[in-house]
Amino acid sequence: MFASQEGKAVPQVTFHTRHGDRWVDITTDELFKDKTVIVFSLPGAFTPTCSSSHLPRYNELSGVFVQHGVDSILCVSVNDTFVMNAWKAEQRAENITFIPDGNGEFTRGMEMLVEKADLGFGARSWRYSMLVRNGVVEKMFVEPDQPGDPFEVSDADTMLRYLAPEYKVQESVSVFTKPGCPFCTKAKQLLLDHGIQFEEIVLGQDATTVSLRAVSGRATVPQVFIGGRHIGGSDDLEQFLLSA
Repeated sequence: MFASQEGKAVPQVTFHTRHGDRWVDITTDELFKDKTVIVFSLPGAFTPTCSSSHLPRYNELSGVFVQHGVDSILCVSVNDTFVMNAWKAEQRAENITFIPDGNGEFTRGMEMLVEKADLGFGARSWRYSMLVRNGVVEKMFVEPDQPGDPFEVSDADTMLRYLAPEYKVQESVSVFTKPGCPFCTKAKQLLLDHGIQFEEIVLGQDATTVSLRAVSGRATVPQVFIGGRHIGGSDDLEQFLLSA
């Protein structure tokens, strides 16, 4: 059973990171001293649950966490800095600080190091998240000690419910667009004017017209989706917001 480290200081570790063509060492103090920090740790970069759910949701909700006093969000994995940098670029997770715990020192100090030799991984981190204030663990969500890779409590929404239980999370919004489209500009401005965060999916860059037709039944842009519902184009969005 993995023990919670609540009330304890985080391990004192120096992380070896690569910024461009330079090696940059970052200490635990630099990351945590006089700051409120969320940490989520996972078995490995590019792995399915980590890439599809764990990391993207923390990146999506980062602005909400900042509104509630969080200074930074760290993603820790027992991977080297080159792997973590490549994963960050692939995920476009600009709101997350990726921490390569290549030697497992931080994870071992958190008593979260596990052996995954059966998967060819070697020693990796158990999945968990924590809220750290000025270097001391205030709250920790550790996945249950059971076979496989459970993902039940270390997610971003669980952390947000702890940090701001009264906050109502905005439904996820995606907008299919293409460059130079005035109606796309109108739709995005409508969302911004209503304080609604959204993900922009650019045709020719992030998706194709085939994808657009498959999900919306239309080939024109913009196409707006809110909380799994297809709203439609800019005029449809305007009517939806007026009636909301």
